[in-house]
Order: sequence, then structure tokens, then C-alpha cells
Amino acid sequence: MPRPSKHSSSLFARRLKEARLRRDISQMRLGVEAGVDEYSASARINQYERGKHMPDVLMARHLARVLKVSAAFFHAESEDEAQLLMGFYLLSHAQRQQVLRFIETRVKKRTK
Repeated sequence: MPRPSKHSSSLFARRLKEARLRRDISQMRLGVEAGVDEYSASARINQYERGKHMPDVLMARHLARVLKVSAAFFHAESEDEAQLLMGFYLLSHAQRQQVLRFIETRVKKRTK
């Protein structure tokens, strides 16, 4: 399996910490709720937040679920994209459909 680039690991680390602090939960609690053994939970999340290690895809999904963000949020290149992903995740299905229709309308206008 290819190693993640330094940029992708530091981006993931920054977004993970940002989401955890926004939810106001400890590294220990995040780890435990994501399924990490309680004796290593805090250390493991700390390593993820420092960019020392990257979680596998399944663990990233568990972390996202606990933090109430899309897993894609961790990889958003810009702040605008990160905010959009965070907000979109919290919407109901009907609200998401409205947003998608709005975007589709705007994109069509720009391509004409």
C-alpha cells in the first residue's frame, strides 16, 4: 500500500484536530468511541493529530462518524470546501437535495 504524502497526512491531522476541538471531546473519548482500546486511545489519536501515523480508511470513517463530519472533510484542500462538507453532512436528505439543485442551477448558468 502506498504511503500517504506528507501533505495529505498533515492535512488530515489538522482537520482531525479541528473537528475534535469543535466537538469539544478529548482524544481519549474520540478514540474509545471510534473503537480504539481505551488504554491506547489517547496516544493513537495524538499520533493521528500530529501526522505521525494515518488511520486506515475504516478507522477514518469511524472517526468521522464520532465527530459528525464526512470522511471527505479530513481531505478537503481549502477551508471553503471543508466548511461546505461539514455543513452538508449535517443536513437532512431533503435539504441536501435542495443544495444540490441550487448548485446544479448555478453551474449550468456558468457554463452557458
